[in-house]
Amino acid sequence: MLEEIYAQTKDHMEKSIEALKKDYKSLRTGKVNPNILDGVRVDYYGTPTELSQVGSVLSPDATTIVINPWEKNLLGPIDKALQAANIGVNPNNDGEVIKLFFPPMTVDQRQNTAKQAKVMTDNAKVAIRNIRQNSNTKVKNLLKDKEITDDESKRAQDEIQKITDSYVVKADETLKAKEKDILTV
Repeated sequence: MLEEIYAQTKDHMEKSIEALKKDYKSLRTGKVNPNILDGVRVDYYGTPTELSQVGSVLSPDATTIVINPWEKNLLGPIDKALQAANIGVNPNNDGEVIKLFFPPMTVDQRQNTAKQAKVMTDNAKVAIRNIRQNSNTKVKNLLKDKEITDDESKRAQDEIQKITDSYVVKADETLKAKEKDILTV
């Protein structure tokens, strides 16, 4: 029973760390990453569709993203979607592909991006603590239903706290690595 709660706690906390890493992909570091366009949706025959589903999205160098639509009639809708997404650069449509030219990041932009990463990490820590609270509630319910003793409840809550502490440290370590990536010129 308690082992099951521990396993669920670890699983949910691991998912929080994975979600944090996925959120980090939307941040711009020194080299542009096509993942910053993940949220962009294009009007594809009346259906909002992910940009990656209507064309190839490549990053040939550190400051450029090239979008090559599979159907040339999608250049206009892709252009509109990129302008609406407000990603900080204007799309350049040459009739064949759309190119996005990102200027090199300034020190201020890097610091702001590092702050965004910190906010994302703090949100992940809140999620981890919420998972801890849910697990502790399950343990307390087992105690209330007299399925475990007071000592077992105390040990279980201590174990859940240890698990929580280890995942908070993991979140901090991922933040340090991401900040290093962002702030390195």
